[in-house]
Amino acid sequence: MVKYRIYCSGPLFCAEEIGGMSAIAKVLEDAGFQTFLPHRDGIEGYVLRFSNSSFPSIISGIRTRIDYAIFSLDVYELIERCSAVVCNLNGRVPDEGMIVEAALAYATGKPLVLYKDDIRAPFGGYDNSMLTSLVRGRIVGKLKDLPFALMDVISRKTDLVSPPSDLKKAISNGKRISSILERLPEKMFKKNWPDEVICQVIDESLTKE
Repeated sequence: MVKYRIYCSGPLFCAEEIGGMSAIAKVLEDAGFQTFLPHRDGIEGYVLRFSNSSFPSIISGIRTRIDYAIFSLDVYELIERCSAVVCNLNGRVPDEGMIVEAALAYATGKPLVLYKDDIRAPFGGYDNSMLTSLVRGRIVGKLKDLPFALMDVISRKTDLVSPPSDLKKAISNGKRISSILERLPEKMFKKNWPDEVICQVIDESLTKE
């Protein structure tokens, strides 16, 4: 089986949400897929430790640049590196970032699967039609069915759409960030990066725009 790389999109702001996203990745990895989890493989893992902290950090002065770096790396993975996208709709309302990533996948012709096993929904038991219509209402309801659903959408011929120039710039920047992260020592877990390391990543990537 070809090692398809899957972008796993969804909420990741508490232990329960991270557990849900990790469970999705595990099911896919056990089925032979590679996965990209933003909180595990991206820059989010570094920033999340400051989410509920009132203590000042060196990142506060470059937060806008970090946000753009997160966006750049994630859209590079989603649009250029990954073969398909799984979006986790679980939660009282869908995660805002996941909605953007689902829209990006749809707009660029990337194979897309929506997953939900949560009975909560805002419109009389239904999710927003602007989201569910991206897959014409086909939503996977069981974790074990995700690998089959992904192989189904990947097997269909889709025409990839060239992204606009601003998005191409972000993708190029994300590719540089990915290359920089791959050169960091393996023992340096993302959640424990010192502030100086994240600043170096941002400086090396964004100064070349």
